[in-house]
Amino acid sequence: MSRSVDLLKKRYLENIKEKPDLFVGIELEYPIVNLEGKATDSEVVKDLFRYLPSVLGFTIEKVDDFENPIQLLDLVSQDTILFEVAYTTIEFAFGKAESIQEVEERFNFYMATIQNKLGEANHAIVGCGLHPNWDKNENCPVAFPRYQMLMDYLNLSRSKTSRGLHDFPEYGAFICGSQVQLDVSRSNYLRVINAFTQIEAAKAYLFANSEFSGADWDTKISRDIFWEESMHGIYPENVGVNARLFKDENDFFDYLDHSAIFTAERDGETYYFYPIRAKDYLGTPEIHAFALDGKEILLYPQEKDFQTHRSYQYQDLTTRGTIEFRSVCTQPLDRTFASAAFHLGLLVHLDKLETYLRTAPFFTTTGRDYKLLRRQFSKKQLTDEEEAAVLEFSKDLLTLAEEGLEKRDKQEMIYLEPLKKELGL
Repeated sequence: MSRSVDLLKKRYLENIKEKPDLFVGIELEYPIVNLEGKATDSEVVKDLFRYLPSVLGFTIEKVDDFENPIQLLDLVSQDTILFEVAYTTIEFAFGKAESIQEVEERFNFYMATIQNKLGEANHAIVGCGLHPNWDKNENCPVAFPRYQMLMDYLNLSRSKTSRGLHDFPEYGAFICGSQVQLDVSRSNYLRVINAFTQIEAAKAYLFANSEFSGADWDTKISRDIFWEESMHGIYPENVGVNARLFKDENDFFDYLDHSAIFTAERDGETYYFYPIRAKDYLGTPEIHAFALDGKEILLYPQEKDFQTHRSYQYQDLTTRGTIEFRSVCTQPLDRTFASAAFHLGLLVHLDKLETYLRTAPFFTTTGRDYKLLRRQFSKKQLTDEEEAAVLEFSKDLLTLAEEGLEKRDKQEMIYLEPLKKELGL
């Protein structure tokens, strides 16, 4: 086994339990908009983060370079409220919960407080996968090394060597997603990744919510293009839908070995550089890297740099023994937890899901290029045949998800109601 695969296995397999309890981890990102249609006033939002600890009882976990709170933590629930890349996007990262209801209850409480406070300045959180006023906002990163590095790295796409990428490297400041993390075991994590890779077309159909006015893209999910045609997507294994299903653990880690490393820390400083595949990293003699102040330095690869490795696949194995499902746009506020319920129900019903996918009629007509299918079924207009095929596929999956939730017996089926209504179930 190569040393890079060795290090990746150590990073990603260390915390997987053999028989984990199934907890739900939900992360929700939202645009904060100025209701007058103008740019979001970052002072209004910074003020919100100074106000929240006193009313919600959260502690300030991180501050920016100017001592503004940017990450708040509730020590009991382990819920975190933070800025996601820019001061115009708020994220709720909930501590692990036994049921979706637990999360919803806390979310509603936080939202009531926050919307009330923002309303005083004519601002609000909205349920969109893209900031509606992206073209009016400053779109600059929170003054904090991790976010500054990310934006500077994405800006490398403006250099001459990065051809064929889109013209919006600042997209990290205005796209918003709805992620769910679910516990997996050493024996099922690959099955989960493979099964969910196959349903991305249905997820595109059910959860698209990020049409983009700034370019002529025929898609309702601009997030896909933002990710895949940016610095993150220079190596296709690094982002999006997996290009293939994995035969075994070695096959999966070979794929991960083709993903990118683009950042490293030395003496407390953060550096970034053109992406290098994990498999080539340790053999690279020296790396031309950039500091956050723009200075260029030479770095020499170290094994510890694998500790910051992060890929952006849509079924992402995390270092916490979970799979993070990352392909869903932030949803309208009346269906906030539909995506989490959908994933949870299908995971509980994994055996049935796998059996269904083996012979699903959908693939008879469309083929099984899963990356292509995701793009195909997020188009703004589908043909009648496509619409009929994906509708049936989505209905079947929704039925399986509902059965899975019934089996859990925590009354979480209610969260699928908006989707069922939409599909006429």
